[in-house]
Amino acid sequence: MSEKSKIEWTDATWNPVRGCTKISPGCAHCYAETFAERWRGIPGHPFEFGFDLRLVPEKLCDPIDWASPRMIFVNSMSDLFHHDVPDEYIVKVARVMVAADWHTYQVLTKRADRLRSLLNTKLDFASRYPHIWWGVSVENRKHGIPRISSLQRAPVPVRFLSVEPLLEDLGSINLSGIQWVIVGGESGSGARQMLPGWVRSIRAQCEEFGTAFFFKQWGGVRKSETGRELDGRTYDAFPVRSTTKRPSLEHRRQVWRQLNQECALLK
Repeated sequence: MSEKSKIEWTDATWNPVRGCTKISPGCAHCYAETFAERWRGIPGHPFEFGFDLRLVPEKLCDPIDWASPRMIFVNSMSDLFHHDVPDEYIVKVARVMVAADWHTYQVLTKRADRLRSLLNTKLDFASRYPHIWWGVSVENRKHGIPRISSLQRAPVPVRFLSVEPLLEDLGSINLSGIQWVIVGGESGSGARQMLPGWVRSIRAQCEEFGTAFFFKQWGGVRKSETGRELDGRTYDAFPVRSTTKRPSLEHRRQVWRQLNQECALLK
């Protein structure tokens, strides 16, 4: 887990899975892959195996060690619902999120059909908690819009969209049941352009549906120069967070015992 994250819409990251594979145009310039491959072959480094998908069970209980409540981006360096991640392992990750409920978890995937299927079956125990937010990536009409429909059929209280990188005008979007929309342009070498009209259209539709709107960045090769203002202001809205309190040491120990019994989650 990273105690501090540079991602504008979260506080920290937690990666019980590392690595992924590309499935749509939004993956073309994956920041996580670029970062991970820098370290391939370096013995002992967390990304010694580059961006090859790996389970990291020793990281499963990290949120319990972190007493201060945080917003936690789950698997910033992977996709929890990748087809090579076993159902049983996803269940263990969800057990931790349910038990360590002083945090808010942001779970983001491009595998929306599997997310919907598991939330209606093996993950139904985790589907009702407002401190777990479930989201899908939306980069274009062909691949992204169908993910929204899958998410809307998942029985959860907080749903969100990460519209990044936004690669084209999405047109009319059904935001019914969507509590939060993040929009951002692609950054880094080879970044594809995002036009202001595309962003304004999404902002207007969020206003129509009463959906919280967060504008992350314009992106580009030098994203620090393009900034994150839209029409002269920044947009930093979030869904309403469930009330959290700093847990006592005894409570965290109790959570440890509970998870060890339920899932045999041992470091």
